[in-house]
Amino acid sequence: MKEIAKLGIILLIITSISAVVLGFTNNVTLPAIEKQNELANIEARKQVLPEAKDFKPFEENIDSSMVIEVYKGLDGSDIVGYTIKTAPKGYAGVVEVMIGIGTDGTIHGVSIGNHAETPGLGAKAANEEFKGQYKGKSVDKNIEVIKNPGPKENEIVAISGATITSKAVTDGVNEAMRVYNEILK
Repeated sequence: MKEIAKLGIILLIITSISAVVLGFTNNVTLPAIEKQNELANIEARKQVLPEAKDFKPFEENIDSSMVIEVYKGLDGSDIVGYTIKTAPKGYAGVVEVMIGIGTDGTIHGVSIGNHAETPGLGAKAANEEFKGQYKGKSVDKNIEVIKNPGPKENEIVAISGATITSKAVTDGVNEAMRVYNEILK
């Protein structure tokens, strides 16, 4: 019995030291990780709304649990569009989707950020073949996911074997369209 208690105490000491070291490492690396995430967000904004030269946060309250951030895309003092970052629930967790909507009422681009979707299936949402389908779509009508090629104006073709991820990305885009139409327009 004394031997089991001794092993338990040794295990407690080892795990406690490990927890302290991991906590310290996390605190040391957190600023660098946040900086890299912000640089990735800036690059995603530029990618989905390339005509914008600068981006400013939209300060008004957005009533949506899915929307993470909204930025005005500016060319000088003129607003050329908005970038809206959403976080819909995919197959393996949250999928960050950045959507660029121009003042002309069309989607100028979609970018997929952090996600935990299945490699080779849901991760294909980040491929241009899939996300490029949204470009040029009007924000007047919700987009639907179909499984067969030959989409109509408000449809996109799902990723084969990853319908849940396809619908999640589309939910994020549709939510961005709703926010644009109800709040930003």
